[in-house]
Amino acid sequence: MTSGSSSSPETLRDAVAASLAAALRTPEGVAEPAALLWTDGEGQWRTLIPALRAVLPNLFTLGPYAPAERQGPVIWLKCIVDRSLPDIAPALGIVPIFYLPNIGRQHLRAAGDCSQALLPLVELQYRGTVWHQRNGRDWSVEAFLTSDQGAGLDVAQDMRTREAMLRALPLIGVEPLTALRGRRLEADDFDRLAVGDPIRDLLSWMSAPGTFEKRCDAARWEAFRNLCIRQYSFDPVADGPQGAGDMLIHDQGSAWKQVWSRFCEAPKLYPGLSRLLRMPIKDLFANPKRRPAFNDEQDDRLRRELEAILALPHGQACERVIALDAQHKERRDWVWAQLDESPYALALEPLARLADRARSPLGGPTVTAIAADYAGDGWRCDRAAMDALGRLKPGKESGLVAQVVRALYEPWLDRSARHFQDMLAAMGEHPGKLVTEIAADRDTCILFTDGLRFDIAGLLQERLEARSLLVRLDHRFAGIPTVTATAKPLVSPASDACDGGPDGGDFTPFLSRTKQPVNASRLRDEMARRGIDVLDGYETRLPVGSNGGGSNSGGWAEIGKLDTLGHSLGTLLVRQIDAEVDEIAERVAGLLNAGWLRVRVVTDHGWLLLPGGLPKVDLPPSLVATKWARCAAVRGDSAPSVPIYPWHWNSLARIACPPGIGAFFAGTEYAHGGVSPQECVIPELIVERGADAVTARITGITWRGMRCRIAVASNAPGARVDLRLNWKQPASTIVAAIKDIGISGEASLAVADDRHEGAAATIVILDSAGQVMDYKPTTVGEK
Repeated sequence: MTSGSSSSPETLRDAVAASLAAALRTPEGVAEPAALLWTDGEGQWRTLIPALRAVLPNLFTLGPYAPAERQGPVIWLKCIVDRSLPDIAPALGIVPIFYLPNIGRQHLRAAGDCSQALLPLVELQYRGTVWHQRNGRDWSVEAFLTSDQGAGLDVAQDMRTREAMLRALPLIGVEPLTALRGRRLEADDFDRLAVGDPIRDLLSWMSAPGTFEKRCDAARWEAFRNLCIRQYSFDPVADGPQGAGDMLIHDQGSAWKQVWSRFCEAPKLYPGLSRLLRMPIKDLFANPKRRPAFNDEQDDRLRRELEAILALPHGQACERVIALDAQHKERRDWVWAQLDESPYALALEPLARLADRARSPLGGPTVTAIAADYAGDGWRCDRAAMDALGRLKPGKESGLVAQVVRALYEPWLDRSARHFQDMLAAMGEHPGKLVTEIAADRDTCILFTDGLRFDIAGLLQERLEARSLLVRLDHRFAGIPTVTATAKPLVSPASDACDGGPDGGDFTPFLSRTKQPVNASRLRDEMARRGIDVLDGYETRLPVGSNGGGSNSGGWAEIGKLDTLGHSLGTLLVRQIDAEVDEIAERVAGLLNAGWLRVRVVTDHGWLLLPGGLPKVDLPPSLVATKWARCAAVRGDSAPSVPIYPWHWNSLARIACPPGIGAFFAGTEYAHGGVSPQECVIPELIVERGADAVTARITGITWRGMRCRIAVASNAPGARVDLRLNWKQPASTIVAAIKDIGISGEASLAVADDRHEGAAATIVILDSAGQVMDYKPTTVGEK
């Protein structure tokens, strides 16, 4: 697998971390690797590992057993892969990275010659993947520094420079790469880097005195000591790190202000400093902002305050959270927040937003008024709850925050749902009258996303507008029950082809023409029969009739796994929302780039999500034919003691739904199918390009041997063309170089390796920032 990054990393450490992350990406439909092996035959990278460990919690090193340093022998690494060391192994879904010093890739590949101790690692080459150059060799430090897929620096190739480069590697790792670009780096440049930053040296020594002193020879140590005495008024030998920490906490002069400022810029580079500054304080004049122990005391006090909130009435709980946020919000700007040492202060920000909005349930004298209140601003309460749940890593903090979210959020959800249900009952008409049909419009592609709740649609709107797209967010009503089988046909341009069955037992309508149940495949076939372009997967072909002045009946595409993830993950869905929204935004942009004038994003239903589970509502099985968490098909003339609604597709079929936000099954955290603003009021986004938007479209692909000529229609300055095995992954490029599009609107690409002949690949057009503007599949070398 080829590694690399399309962005510009700030430091070498960032570049290596980005390259490792790129090596871990897998094409859709391919299982993620069990582990990523980082082979380093000469052990060149060893001195950079401590800095990388600070930003890569899934990085482990082969070596003598030292679990505190995430290092251990082969059998220990195998236990990490198998997750048999739960206190150390990364969480499921996070792939461990194994750094193997003094072990080359060729050594592992020659399994027959591999030492007995290393044999258990051999099979990980096949279950996992290996970080290496395009040519299959290990990444050496020099190769990575000079490669465009690495740091992209200009480094002299002589032996003296190589030696100086390796000596300075720990310092290069955290040095801004911008300071190293624009000139040819030679031995003297690396040597100056090693001694030219006294503040960095001081912080490094305070963070890890033993490690720093081991790197110093006698002359350098003496120079460092003299500088500390002259410039910082303390003696590293006589006063030790605690003396320096005392000076820093007490803000002793402008020199120490500069030291503190540098620490605040990148505190994770100096992990030991937080421990050092937790020393006992001699007096009361220390700056409290610089005392991690003071911050710990404040966060522990806040923890107790949040625990006490759980026993308060809802209104008081909301007011108390808002007051606590006013007291503690300053600490979110302290350096300790960057080090994840202020978890409760950080969690207070979305909790305070939630508390503010949860003080008043959704209101309005009619169903449509409540829907307008929710679509206008009410969904921001849901957004705040999701933000709070997604803010923290797994652990005791997230458990308490989830309880506080429930205490603030549940009463607001339930009161809003009951008011919505009361107004629906008072309407006196079939609720299906609120549902409007969607027509297929010329040059418009309807993009269906299952379970796109309104708060997630608001986030999607922000992401699309950040791409300079014009977005209009509106709302509509879902059918009852709010499940995919009933509601998806209603947002398709083939809804008029559907009709209800006799009882609605599985909530699935029938096609009027064939009397067959409506499933995804039949619905798509019906739309195609009507002349609608039905796009598969990530297909982005032009709408029929475009370029030729003919007519077209619009298009239909589908994207997203929000509902699937919600049912499988429950509350943990919140950690997947960002990635899903980015995926939907990418699909919208791809359709617009392909030539569709607008994309209409629709969904079938929303959902309820509550940590700890929705309240249980009893419904005897004898009264219903089928029962889901939030809806059930009533059997015959049974009379359950819960609200009854007509099925959208057949008013004679009755659907039972729990009152409020209840669920018919205990412990249900994520559910839909019932009646609430979150489930019934669904978003619709109309997305178009801005007036000044740039466009690019691939108009032709021609192969001659292993060289490809691409024709592009574009008004994008600086547009470039690439050829990738996976269009979404910059690291999967297979060309010798990405090319600019010429004045003629053409570019020529040469495939770097003949072994790719016949492979499925994708031509990708990139804007000047590296964003994908258009892509089209091809076969390498096709005639």
